[in-house]
Amino acid sequence: MFIIFRMTQIDLSPPPPAPQPGQLLARGVCRHLAGHGFACVEELVPARGLRVDVMALGPKGEVWVVECKSSRADYTSDRKWEGYLEWADRFFWAVDADFPTELLPDETGLIIADAYGAEIVRMGPETRLAPARRKVMVQKFAFCAARRLQMLRDPDMLPDWG
Repeated sequence: MFIIFRMTQIDLSPPPPAPQPGQLLARGVCRHLAGHGFACVEELVPARGLRVDVMALGPKGEVWVVECKSSRADYTSDRKWEGYLEWADRFFWAVDADFPTELLPDETGLIIADAYGAEIVRMGPETRLAPARRKVMVQKFAFCAARRLQMLRDPDMLPDWG
């Protein structure tokens, strides 16, 4: 007599790391902007040496950059944010309700966010991208979004970021 045991597959890989506070802010920002017709990509590289937390492409082709800061130390250690201004029509900071917003420059946009949503408190001033720069940014946005979607559908696909 044979006894057949049902084999169950057990995933022994470690659980994914818990989201960092900035990632949770980014999620809330993306949810809020999606409600206004924007598509968002997190951690997009507009140029070598730069990585924006959220790049949002609006329904009229506008390009917004949102930098998420979870603490005073996170903000004061950021030396690159001014380099992001030339890659967007509008620039925003996203912080939680307890963040000391007086640290943030008045000439930038402000979003108060948490993991579940956000509110635009101050609209960032508009500085329209040049047409050639806009084309580059929309192409980078589309390429990044499409590659990430493909990686989600086919996790075994080897990334060839070119």
